[in-house]
Amino acid sequence: MNNKTLRALGVVALGLCAAGAFAQTVVGVSWSNFQEERWKTDETAIKAQLEKLGAKYVSADAGGSPEKQLADVEGLISKGAKALIVLAMDKDAILPAVNKATQRKIPVVAYDRLIEAPGVFYITFDNVEVGRMQARAVYKLVPKGNYVFIKGSPTDPNANFLRAGAQEIVDAAVKKGDIKIVGDEYTEGWKPEVAQKNMEQILTRNAGKVDAVVAANDGTAGGAVAALTAKGIRGIPVSGQDADHAALNRIALGTQTVSVWKDSRELGREAASAAVALASGKPVENSTTWSGGEKKVALNSRFLTPVPITRDNLDVIVKAGWISKADLCKGVAADKAPPACK
Repeated sequence: MNNKTLRALGVVALGLCAAGAFAQTVVGVSWSNFQEERWKTDETAIKAQLEKLGAKYVSADAGGSPEKQLADVEGLISKGAKALIVLAMDKDAILPAVNKATQRKIPVVAYDRLIEAPGVFYITFDNVEVGRMQARAVYKLVPKGNYVFIKGSPTDPNANFLRAGAQEIVDAAVKKGDIKIVGDEYTEGWKPEVAQKNMEQILTRNAGKVDAVVAANDGTAGGAVAALTAKGIRGIPVSGQDADHAALNRIALGTQTVSVWKDSRELGREAASAAVALASGKPVENSTTWSGGEKKVALNSRFLTPVPITRDNLDVIVKAGWISKADLCKGVAADKAPPACK
């Protein structure tokens, strides 16, 4: 082999080494669906953090179909994903795909919704505390009366975490007889229109005699408020979470009491960082071992801190750049405006 050939081979080898050194870590993100406003915010944060870390973002949207999500995960792996971030549509239906990924040594980050499978990294906010915050804000205004619980999707463990946290707040009053639970319904797919229908049926069954609504998120809260408004019922405390812009405007208008803000920008950043770390075989900083799920599977986890937003502290969310003052205060009468709108 002559010197010219050796030099050419050396150039190729160096090129391959350089390509390997600078190869991007591909992170695949499987979304359950994009019906909720907040997932777009999460996605923006994930993309930005991955770009900052030199990683590549690829994604798939299951559109609310657990079956499609199984195929989506396979598709993300075929696109070269070295780590997966999964927002599960169905906690059980997703398990075959998750198990295949872990068998191939592809780390899986369960994003905001629990997936109980060995090796999964779970990142979310403290959803039991979110439930407490929701019920606490409502109970402060209505310590006695007929309560309705509009829960999240039955396939999402968060629905039960939220409900359990809320029950802690009202349990003593329920046992004492001060609070009567006149409605307690799951919301298939977290769909606002399902929540509205459930709320309508509860109002019909109880001849409109409802004093408070603990709704699991802002979408279901919107459905509940629509049902109440259609019946001419106003001034009923209603909870939510996610700090959707429409919900924050409802708080300013006085038709919703609280939205628990889970800053999904922070969640997205932390999930992206966790995925890149795990893909590199590194531990995730500030993680802990948690086994609070139904199956008691021990998972490395990270829990972020939520913040309840009411009329009294709407300025917090404006200052954080989450919503503009104009959007927050749209349609709010000056004489009924909260401090943030003055």
